[in-house]
Amino acid sequence: MTSTASTSSSDASAEALSLETRGIEPVPDGERNGNPLQLFWVWFAANISILGLPLGATLVVFTGLNIWQALIVAVVGAAGSFAIVGVVSIAGRRGGAPSLTLSRATFSVRGNIGPTLVSLMSRLGWETVNTTTAAFVLLSLFTLIFGGSGLAKEHAVVTVVSIVIFIALTLVVSGLGHSAILVIQKWSTWIFGALNIFVAVFLVATVDWSAVTSTPAGSISAMVIGIGTIAAGTGIGWANAGADMSRYQRTSVKAGSLVLSSAAGAGIPLVLLIGLGALLSAGDNSLASASDPVAAIREILPAWMAIPYLITAFGGLLLSNHLSVYSASLTTLTLGFRIKRVYAVAVDVFVTFVGALYFMLVSDGFYGPFITFISVLAVPLTAWLGVFLADMIKRKSYDTAGIMDVSRTSRYWYTGGINWYAFGSWAVAIVVGFLFTAIVVDGDVIYTGPLSDSWIGSNGLGWVASFVVAGGLYLATGGARRTESVTQ
Repeated sequence: MTSTASTSSSDASAEALSLETRGIEPVPDGERNGNPLQLFWVWFAANISILGLPLGATLVVFTGLNIWQALIVAVVGAAGSFAIVGVVSIAGRRGGAPSLTLSRATFSVRGNIGPTLVSLMSRLGWETVNTTTAAFVLLSLFTLIFGGSGLAKEHAVVTVVSIVIFIALTLVVSGLGHSAILVIQKWSTWIFGALNIFVAVFLVATVDWSAVTSTPAGSISAMVIGIGTIAAGTGIGWANAGADMSRYQRTSVKAGSLVLSSAAGAGIPLVLLIGLGALLSAGDNSLASASDPVAAIREILPAWMAIPYLITAFGGLLLSNHLSVYSASLTTLTLGFRIKRVYAVAVDVFVTFVGALYFMLVSDGFYGPFITFISVLAVPLTAWLGVFLADMIKRKSYDTAGIMDVSRTSRYWYTGGINWYAFGSWAVAIVVGFLFTAIVVDGDVIYTGPLSDSWIGSNGLGWVASFVVAGGLYLATGGARRTESVTQ
């Protein structure tokens, strides 16, 4: 009995360390043995970062909610938006391929290039932000241990080493692929979850409970705004990666289980962190207004807590980056690059490496504008999501040969390689979304949509308008019925 258990454990370890050689081609049914609990751990780990605290802070300081309203908003916004990630995961179970690869069936081969490119730009952008932030965390850690000013430009060698360490740790796990991510994310959840709890205990000790209990309730309108803010900052940003991990799920897995595993996996840590952030900000707006939330949280803690806190923050960023880089590599391949998946991972992390170097050693104030740029990409991303989900209403299966065929013989070629019902709905929704959008960089107004001063626009909900218009227009024009008939 002991020998059998030992052999089984060894086999599992060997599988976790094996290199995933599959790219974007659909996973054969015989190799799909995943279960929803695996996705629960994946999404839990990706959202366990202590940096979720500033989201809760914004609900109290900028939206005017009390702690109970903030918790309700966190549940609806975070768990609700990750339920959408779970719905996209259903497509991965049906077709056995990554999200943007399956999107070829909806937009066609050429029409899918636009959404795929936007998705890749967004993913690489946030990975660059993750890498830069994590490198600053490591730089702070090295400064505490060895001394120094902690300024990146004054310690160029240490800065480069910090970036390389984060990139290397990301590359190892993302490069190995699916099995490694499943194992690392599961066990890291326990390790960094414990560290987060340890840090959270000391943060709770600093809460001004009198301010918490005396904070008046905000309006229903403010709660709606808060839900949009939390959703945009959590699940919506991950929606285009939903099928990337679920493609290995058994075909017999129930759709509801996929939705629940995503919503609960991400929702549990996010609700707790957002709730804690709301508690910390009652009577103190420093966390919500901080340009560097890592430093702001560190200042709240006792001095001796700095090292365990920085390790916790670094680990959270790393766990999120593992999944993001893996997804980006699949999106890169979907664009048509004829390279192995592991090489696509290397290309993606090289881009983030260069970006982090620029932010830390060259740029003066470019970090803010860059965040604005990738935030603006939420409009075309949610427009894609609206069309993709609307298409799923009628589409129950995908022709696996068709989504890999990029020639005129593909079942999904439509008209000139573009499904104009899907692409047109996507394009119109983008225009509508930007009507409600204002782009401001460091206080300078770059663009002002004609409806940006409306309730939707002034509350940053242009992406919601884009989502609704995209899905509604696609259904109204009968696009879902037409694309379903192509698969039969």
